[in-house]
Amino acid sequence: MTSPERDLQWMRRALRNASRGFTPPNPMVGCVIVKNDRLVGEGFHLAAGLPHAEVNALRQAGDLAAGATAYVTLEPCCHWGRTPPCADALISAGIERVVVAHLDPDPRVSGGGIDLLRRSGIHVDVGPMASEARRLNTHFLHFHLHHLPYTTLKAAMSLDGKTATSTGNSQWITGKRSREYVHKLRARSGAVMAGIGTVLADDPRLTARLTPKSPRQPLRIIVDSHLRTPPDCSAIQASSETAPLLIVTTDGVNFDAAARFEEHEGVEVLRLKARCGRVDLAAMMEILGERQIISVLVEGGAEINAALLAAGAANSVLFFVAPLLIGGRCAPGAIAGDGVPNISDAVRLRDVRIRRFGPDYAIEGAIDKTEILADNR
Repeated sequence: MTSPERDLQWMRRALRNASRGFTPPNPMVGCVIVKNDRLVGEGFHLAAGLPHAEVNALRQAGDLAAGATAYVTLEPCCHWGRTPPCADALISAGIERVVVAHLDPDPRVSGGGIDLLRRSGIHVDVGPMASEARRLNTHFLHFHLHHLPYTTLKAAMSLDGKTATSTGNSQWITGKRSREYVHKLRARSGAVMAGIGTVLADDPRLTARLTPKSPRQPLRIIVDSHLRTPPDCSAIQASSETAPLLIVTTDGVNFDAAARFEEHEGVEVLRLKARCGRVDLAAMMEILGERQIISVLVEGGAEINAALLAAGAANSVLFFVAPLLIGGRCAPGAIAGDGVPNISDAVRLRDVRIRRFGPDYAIEGAIDKTEILADNR
């Protein structure tokens, strides 16, 4: 019998594999297959629609999978989707033991994969490195618990808290390594969102630009209550079937004007009932949840950040801080709106993590009012 220490070692390797994926709306999953305490196969899920981690690991292991142990970061699926059930693949390969970090909250699985393996005579252990595995799939778990996207407010700022100069210049506050990481985050997000103010000021494409090329592009969203998006802006020009753009506006805008945007390939205009003259952000998030958008990375500036916080539609923040000073009374910060009257009313973060990217620091944390994910073992 493998020792608990060795189980942790192999599961740690499986988690490293899982972190290489670009998988929305699927979870990030890694798998390691071990026989006689020797690695015989490993794999990860690269992107939705492609083979899952277990299948890739089994292909590498070949006949050596018979009698081996499989370490999987998430419960193997037991349903047909765009790919066959992974639990069936493990059974067919003759796997003797499966070690799973934690269960899958997707109602199509939710313990069914474990039951299927056990009914087939496979010994299953659940729990090693469960906390680490859940952290890796925070977006996926939150979505299946709440049926809403996990929304992160991302900003880049100077040490004195400015996101641009008083003239509006913001390129580039942070360094190359920070920007490369943000492109990776875009590729791993269900959607990337910006407000119309950012579109008018910066003309962003909102695409994931990686080397080598990203295996997927997120849905790109512009929140534009009065449909002021320029038809020739970069986000529209970059639209296609592989990089779709959703412009969310209110039902008060001219129908024909909205329809003209949809003449561009990959562009959709979503008209929602207005709330105080603006897009109802809570209603928008519900629709994104219905469309299986499991996460949203907001790169939209101070106004939309404040609006999402006020709507209770933000789950975490990711602020990059560069070692430079901008100054200026009129230079913008990361959060606009009215702010709070007292420090005791301030939004607080939990589970704060600080990482370094070259000269920059990234400060990440969950918004305190966000419900803590339950241990679903």
